[in-house]
Amino acid sequence: MTIPVYETAGSGSGSAQVLSEKRKAKRYLRLITMISTFGGLLFGFDTGVINGALLYMKHDLGLTPFTEGLVASSLLLGAAVGAFLGGRRSDRRGRRNNILLLAILFFVGALACSFAPSMEVMVAARFLLGIAVGGASVTVPAYLAEMAPSHIRGKVVTQNELMIVAGQFLAFTSNATIGNLFGDVDGVWRWMLVIASVPAVALWGGMIFMPESPRWLASKGRFAEALKVLKRVREEYQASAELEEIKHLAAEDNLARRGGWHELSKPWIRRVFFIGIGIGIVMQCTGVNSIMYYGTQILTEAGFERGGALYANIVNGVISVLATFGGIYLLDRIGRRTMLLLGLSGTTLALFLIGLVSLMVAPSEFRAFLILGAMALFLTFMQGLIAPVAWVMISEIFPLRMRGFSMGVSICVLWITNFTIGLFFPTLVALVGIGYTFFIFVALGVLSLGFVKMCVPETRGRSLESIEEEFRRQCG
Repeated sequence: MTIPVYETAGSGSGSAQVLSEKRKAKRYLRLITMISTFGGLLFGFDTGVINGALLYMKHDLGLTPFTEGLVASSLLLGAAVGAFLGGRRSDRRGRRNNILLLAILFFVGALACSFAPSMEVMVAARFLLGIAVGGASVTVPAYLAEMAPSHIRGKVVTQNELMIVAGQFLAFTSNATIGNLFGDVDGVWRWMLVIASVPAVALWGGMIFMPESPRWLASKGRFAEALKVLKRVREEYQASAELEEIKHLAAEDNLARRGGWHELSKPWIRRVFFIGIGIGIVMQCTGVNSIMYYGTQILTEAGFERGGALYANIVNGVISVLATFGGIYLLDRIGRRTMLLLGLSGTTLALFLIGLVSLMVAPSEFRAFLILGAMALFLTFMQGLIAPVAWVMISEIFPLRMRGFSMGVSICVLWITNFTIGLFFPTLVALVGIGYTFFIFVALGVLSLGFVKMCVPETRGRSLESIEEEFRRQCG
């Protein structure tokens, strides 16, 4: 079938065939998105489940405020390692191949955490699980960005963010259910952690049947295979035109032999590289994971009973999921940069309110409800505006020849920032209190607004190749 047939078909068999191709392409892309984003579900569950499990684990493992932070943040340190190694490996071995390996690590890590007999073993098991989380945080968005057409790329990549918050919601819900029904049973936290092994099996089983990224195939000179995959997620004429664009940049970049630290000698690549790192840092400096990891404890200290805090924390999960749906709707309708600026303004305000209430209102249920409301406001802006844009932009701004490597470094820095916050948050709260701790995040929010305003470009509605070409023209 040739291009003119598509352009002139308005009725009859030609038009029917075009519609059939469109429907098949959408269905297949939807299946690819659903299966691969089980990696995001596991990312969310494994980072969120510690929120409630810590309440029961503290006594069994004899945790102090510092070792409590170490257990929570060891996953994040592992994620930094996993992001860096996962990015390099996905460039060398392929996105699909890397996701299959990560599914195995998710399964082994979940079981190791569930059976950990001591704090030391738990830290090691959480570190292993973190390697899988970090690898998924790099590889799944890259895989989706390279599969999706440019006009819906934001929507497709954000499905992973939706699965992340769905995983966190699942963790909060299962924690509350298990904690309130079986809270008196010894080792109840082990049942909270073992649930993550189930979606790990689903991820591995599903990815066995999924194709490799067409852009990765093209980067290795496997153009016939790349075209075959593109034809399954595009109309035929779109697949051919897109492959030609990919081939053009592949020839310029000499993809098979390049892509690493030496590329930073080029000003335009250096600029993109540091913008990507900056976006990752900005995302974590909001303090989002102090709420996602320690939300139940914050609410307990604010005035809720333990069981009530577990149930109240489900509100955070619900808000995160609903806000992410809003983010998916907005992503390809308004600018990425605009969403970041609006989101950071909202989260900074919400953090200021949490700090203010913590300092001015005595511990009580009233105070707890006020903080819960401020948390909900924070998560509305965070999950509806900042998180979707951050993950999409990190997956789309880097050149193909070093996309996995650059995403790996950027997300490695993201996780190191996350690790630092997760490790020292309990100690900082013990030293200066909740209020002043959140005022520190307010200051970081103001600095983040300045970075986005001055440095972050707009990428909405553009192909990955056109984004790369514009950076080349601007910086040389």
